[in-house]
This record gives sequence, structure tokens and C-alpha cells, in this order.
Amino acid sequence: MLPVHLQPESHVPLYVQLRDQLRALVHAGDLRPGDRIPASRELAIMLGVHRTTVANAYAELESEGLIQGHVGRGTFIKGNGNGLKITPPAPPVLNGGGNGIRWELLFADERGEEVLSRLTASAPENALSFVMARPAQEFFPIDELQICVNAVLRREATDVLNLGPSDGYAPLKEALLELLEHEGIPARDENLLITDGCQQSLDLISKAFVRPGDSVILENPTYPGAVAIFGGTRARCLGVPIRTHAEPGTSLGLDLEALEATLAANRVKLIVLTPDFQNPTGTSMPLASRRKVLELASRHQVPVVEDHIYARLHAREDRLPSLKQLDRSNIVIHIDSFAKVAFPGLRVGWIVAPAMAIERLRVVKQTTDLHTDQLAQATLAEFLRRGMFSKHVAKMRKVYASRLVALDEALRKYMPEETRWTRPEGGMCLWLELPPGFDASELLIHSKERGVLFAPGRYFYAQNPLPNTLRLGYAGLDEKQIVRGVTILAELLRVEMRKRQRGVRRAERSRVALV
Repeated sequence: MLPVHLQPESHVPLYVQLRDQLRALVHAGDLRPGDRIPASRELAIMLGVHRTTVANAYAELESEGLIQGHVGRGTFIKGNGNGLKITPPAPPVLNGGGNGIRWELLFADERGEEVLSRLTASAPENALSFVMARPAQEFFPIDELQICVNAVLRREATDVLNLGPSDGYAPLKEALLELLEHEGIPARDENLLITDGCQQSLDLISKAFVRPGDSVILENPTYPGAVAIFGGTRARCLGVPIRTHAEPGTSLGLDLEALEATLAANRVKLIVLTPDFQNPTGTSMPLASRRKVLELASRHQVPVVEDHIYARLHAREDRLPSLKQLDRSNIVIHIDSFAKVAFPGLRVGWIVAPAMAIERLRVVKQTTDLHTDQLAQATLAEFLRRGMFSKHVAKMRKVYASRLVALDEALRKYMPEETRWTRPEGGMCLWLELPPGFDASELLIHSKERGVLFAPGRYFYAQNPLPNTLRLGYAGLDEKQIVRGVTILAELLRVEMRKRQRGVRRAERSRVALV
């Protein structure tokens, strides 16, 4: 029997308790490489918990490389005793000797985006990964970027390699202001701050506006990085549901009735939204809903943070106006980045907001990193000035639109009828709901053995996670890979459904026999 003790009354989820205790047993040497641990069903019975609890814990430990499941043999601690290699834990340092501190037990919280990164890092070679919503690296415009870098270094190497203004490199701000004007967002220099991408934008906004205990409205499900940032400031994260399927009298996207009720019942500091191709669901907010959100925010005097990062990747020619375009009360803080178009590694983004807010954010940024990388800013300014940005966006819109069509068609062709998914009109991800009673984390265990990865939906919820949901990020896979991945997922799902049907029939026969 494993020395594991779960506390149902704790606020820490049971699967997290189990995962952390098993991890600690491995690091302490109580579980050694090659040791077999009970199957998820067996351990669930021992502990008196649902099998899903154990399966979720095992899935995360496997993504970390601590355990490995083998069909027909069981689950083992990774190491030489199982024919696998394991990196021994680093010796304790800076603690004066002894057994050292179990650092993994001291971390303050669970970061969803860290788990997703581990899933990708631990993927088998040649795995088909739907885990991340990232640009297709085979289309990175490297030659064009090289031209821009060389031009910048020839012209102003000394300047861009020196310290610069904390609000941003002036030529990039000029180019972005021109882009914003073209997109219907009139702004001035004092309304614009250059950042290290949308993640830093959210972090700066959190530090500038949110105190411990303040209420912040987030979409539910939402981007895990937003939950991590606002949760890290000890804000009260209030989840407002995202409707992924329109019912009579409702529309896709944010539940406006729930938003209005939440604003009425709480003193809210910020509303954080992604109106276009929302991550993780891929839904977009209709025009009427956008106007209603602004009306509610204005009435309650609550700023709206608009994450615009996916909006340029629209599959159709027409696109809805952003919240910032519709803003007549000057209550929208608009954040954007180059990361989803082509350059996730350069870490350059921007914030558009009222001048007073920008000045406060600039001061916060100055205490964080002084300024965003000057060479990256200058290179992207050149990329914009030469017209390369608009050409690349047009190209990537076509690429991702084709991949989205391939994904939707494959789901229609292969998935069981009880499965539902969103129909995005752009962006990089799609939200899928398994039949009731199924758990995406359990499906991931089996699909990983077949070389297919995805992101279980539970990592995206601020509150009340639905275990039968998952996100498929399709931008990094070509059409053939997408079809092959969906085929494998559908096959695994159908196998599990047949098992359940046989179980139901056996139960019925047993009941009849007893009668």
C-alpha cells in the first residue's frame, strides 16, 4: 500500500494532493526507478476516490517524465529498472547539507500554462500535438526578418543596443499608431505603451490596478495565464461563463446575463475579455454583445481589458469592430502582440489606453524591466514600415483558414454524434466537448500512447471545470496531420464508448437474472 493520505476537506483538489505526494515519494527515494505503482482503478479503490482523480494525477506525473504507463504491463516509475533513463534529482544546495528542502511542496499555486508546456516538452518524438495555440514555425518569415535586422544594425546599431525609453522605441510606436489608425483605433503617442507581449501587458495591468481582495471578472473557461496573473495578486477571480453553443434566445460568447448579475452583486475592478476567437473556445462575441458589454461596463464604471491577440487571424474577409473601436466612454484597455502572427519569441506587444492609465503602466514597467528589447522593437518597426507585416498576416490567414476547415471536416466525418465542438471563424483553437460522463484527461492518457496530444479543458477554468472538455490548437499542424490526429482521437473515443455500452448491457443482464 502506498503511504498516501488524502484530505477531502482541504481546498486543494484531491488529484493535486495525490500528484504532489507521489512526486515527493519519488524525489525522496521511497519510490525507485522501475517500481510498479497500482493501476488507476486499483489505487482509486484503495483510496476511496473516483478513478478520474487518480488518472488526472498520473497524467500530470507522466507529462513531467516521472512515470510511464505500458499497455498490458502497468505503470512504472521511470528509470533503469524499467528499461528507461531517469535524471537523478540535483543535490541539495545552499542549505548547509542535510536532506534538503522539497521545493515542489512549497510552491504557492498550480499554474495551468506550466502543465501545458510540460505536456509539449514530454511529447513522444513525432507526436501530433494539438496542445498549444502557437504560430506554424515552418512559415516564420526568417529571410524577411534578416533583411530588417541587417538594415537596423547598419543604420542605428549603437542606438538600439543602448538603453531606451520605457514607453517604447519611437519609430515602432509611430508605425503602430499608423496601423491602429488604419484599423479604426485613433490614438496618440501618450496612449501607447510597448510591452514584452500580452502576458506582460496583463501583468502590468494587474500590478497597476488590482489589490489583494479586488474582484476581477474573467471568462470561464479562459487563458490560463490570466488566471495565474490575477490569482497571483490574490484577486477574487469571478468566472462568467462562455456559451460555446447558442440556444434559442442566446448568442455565442460571453453570457451577458451572468455578466450583468456579477457586476450587480460585486464591486468589480476589471473585466478581462477576448472578444475575437477566444482562447480556449474559439468563439467570437457578436456585435450586439460587444455593445452591451460596453454599456454595462460604463454603467458600473469598470474598465474592460480587451485581449486582441487573435483578431487579425480571421478566416472571412469581414471582421467585427474591436471593443476599442466601439469605445465611446474611454473605458477599454486594448492589448495586442506580434506573438500569434509570426514572432512568439521576440516578445513585443503593446497597450492602448487613456493617457493617465498609460503613464501609470509605464512607471510600473520601468520598475519591472526598464524597457522592451530595443533591437526587437527596431526590427519589427522595419518589418511594419516595409509592408512585410501586412503581407505575412494575409498569408497566415489563408494557411490557418485551410487548417481550420480540415479540422472541422475531420471532426464531422469521424467523431461520434454525441460529441460537440465550436465552429470558429478564425484564430488558432477549437473547443470540443466529449459525450457526458467522459473525462478528457483519461482520453489523453490513451491518446498519448498513440502519439496524439491535446490540452484537457480543466486547465482553462477559473471556476467549476468541466472534465469532458478539451482544446485543440490546430495552427501548428498541417491538414494531413490534423486528419490523422482526429482519426486517432475518434477511434479511441469509440472504443471507450463500446466498452461502456458492453458494461451497461452486462449490468442489465445481471439485474434481469436477479429478478
